[in-house]
Amino acid sequence: MVRNVANLAPPYAPDGDLHGVSAALEFGVKVLKVRRIVVMGHAHCGGVAAMRAGAPDSCRDFLAPWIAQGEPTVRRVAEAVAPDRVEQASEEAVVRLSLDNLRSFPWIAEREAAGELELVGLHFGIAEGLLRRLTGAGPFQPLA
Repeated sequence: MVRNVANLAPPYAPDGDLHGVSAALEFGVKVLKVRRIVVMGHAHCGGVAAMRAGAPDSCRDFLAPWIAQGEPTVRRVAEAVAPDRVEQASEEAVVRLSLDNLRSFPWIAEREAAGELELVGLHFGIAEGLLRRLTGAGPFQPLA
């Protein structure tokens, strides 16, 4: 399990720099041969809120560049939905972004295409205790 700010999976970038999330993915997929990767967003996510409002001034070393990856996605969503839907819609959009980024890893895309790996997007509504699953390109649907 990898838990990080805004449930972000970064895009594939084998540049020799330190990449904790990518290292965990590589180990899980190539060594442990996991059969499922779950990206779980949640309601009232502070990381996604920072994508909407900007990182605190005291968090410019690591947080600001980390959340910058999701800012364009969140901005597009905020412009496309009603104000009362922005928070949840942006959280869901970041789950979709992470799934897209996961597919940029060639060895993840290959295993998914071969039916050896499943990518799952979830969103958990903390206040109501509702877990919803992404249904392809469609909306997130409550799990029974």
